[in-house]
Amino acid sequence: MNHATRNTRTLRKLQKPSQGYDIYLVGVGGQGVLTIGDIIAETALRSMIPVSFYPTKGMAQRGGFVKAQVRLGRQTVGPNIPEKGADLVIAMEVSEALKAVRFVRPGGDFLLFGHVWAPTAVMLGKAPYPTLDQVLEQVQEANGGGRETLPNKMHYLAPESLPLHEGTPVAANVFVLGVAIGHTGLGEVLATSEVAHIVQTRWARGAERNLFAFQAGQTAAVGRPCRTAVGRPCRTAVGRPCRTG
Repeated sequence: MNHATRNTRTLRKLQKPSQGYDIYLVGVGGQGVLTIGDIIAETALRSMIPVSFYPTKGMAQRGGFVKAQVRLGRQTVGPNIPEKGADLVIAMEVSEALKAVRFVRPGGDFLLFGHVWAPTAVMLGKAPYPTLDQVLEQVQEANGGGRETLPNKMHYLAPESLPLHEGTPVAANVFVLGVAIGHTGLGEVLATSEVAHIVQTRWARGAERNLFAFQAGQTAAVGRPCRTAVGRPCRTAVGRPCRTG
């Protein structure tokens, strides 16, 4: 099937009011959260898929709360994804992920990049920072509960799993976008080649590097982090979450 045919079938499917595809993104300023949403929206437009893109950012340029809502497949739709309505949540920071948990629909995909950006109160010891276990448990509950539901829908990426290009880590947001295309339902909505083209041409000076990051994300090993005897996430030799079961 060529890409034009696939996009036409996707459009017909998504134009049904009950079958749109909603994406809720959260993170902190400086992570490129809005860039992920912008690339998704641009790809949808080029593929003739109706799209609404609603970015929101806090007062701080770096470290402030950032969110974006991307709604695909509906000609007319409000800006806000309802609670339990997002087909895909992309969280780029551990504590901010908690703000998005209530939006993932039962059975939806929750993609978490395990970056930690500790607020001032946390660094001064005046406030606690949520553990990874706490975040995972809340996502599990949002997916309907039961340990068996978590591995299929929770996609976890350790920051140290970022691949290197010419000796330095690639951009996390482009890598995470590749993971979303390769491992969640978003890859059934947008053609990989269309997303790759936009990634490659968006930044002329970093075309090769960003395409590498995107393609690496598509084939990355993802899963949930397992636990050592003391409850800390364990890692394989290459920094990926090890799998259980």
